[in-house]
Amino acid sequence: MFGLFRYRPPKVWQWENESGGKFASINRPVSGATHDKVLPQGEHSLQLYSLATPNGVKVTILLEELLELGISAAEYDAYTINIEAGDQFGSGFVAINPNSKIPALLDVGETPPQRVFESGAILLYLAEKFDAFYPKDRPTRAACQSWLMWQMGSAPFLGGGFGHFYAYAPEKFQYPIDRYTMEVKRQLDVLDKHLADSRYLCGDEYTIADMATYPWYGALVLGRLYDAAEFLDVQSYRHVIRWASEIDERPAVKRGRRVNRVWGDEDKQMAERHSAEDFK
Repeated sequence: MFGLFRYRPPKVWQWENESGGKFASINRPVSGATHDKVLPQGEHSLQLYSLATPNGVKVTILLEELLELGISAAEYDAYTINIEAGDQFGSGFVAINPNSKIPALLDVGETPPQRVFESGAILLYLAEKFDAFYPKDRPTRAACQSWLMWQMGSAPFLGGGFGHFYAYAPEKFQYPIDRYTMEVKRQLDVLDKHLADSRYLCGDEYTIADMATYPWYGALVLGRLYDAAEFLDVQSYRHVIRWASEIDERPAVKRGRRVNRVWGDEDKQMAERHSAEDFK
């Protein structure tokens, strides 16, 4: 009926070739490095290796917000990892993140240097290290942790599920698009109902939970993700739009969105970032 039923899985799956579609070349069923490549390293303690995808933007927003607070120790060097070229499979990157996904952070100010991978883990590491954007009282901190984990668990349905089948798959199939559209709209409804009575995800306090969620769901309702705003009727989620629009205007957020961005308008790109002067 949908065309998918023509496929019959074999008893043992074998990887024969790429599945097709955008980003197909970055997917493979094994882990580890494919080539030797030493990562560059700048002068600051924090070395970020990333790309301005939603997961990458989470971290650069936090770093820029920390600098906005005047925390000079949060200065960082950011280098672009070209995932389409396979940079994430280089030996230097795999040594920091054995999962070969951006972002990856190396804190050379620690002895021995501390590697941190997974965007949520990086947010927690930096928020705890600099004692900022992470609530101190137990109830609000629990709320922050809950919404942070909600985002980490929900976004794969938006990105790898909806985004893949709606925007990147080589063919359009109704079943997976319907399945993931339903889930994404449910997630947007969860956010919208919560934000109807809350300025930010954790009340009046802007936290790493907002920084984690905004690059995915904020970008979606602001029409920047998958060209799917009309399809998903994002205008109906007015509380999410209000929340996303407020965060969107923060100076640190505007800067964070540019770091490691290598597409779009040239004045919004910044392949590498080494100091505040780079934004000038």
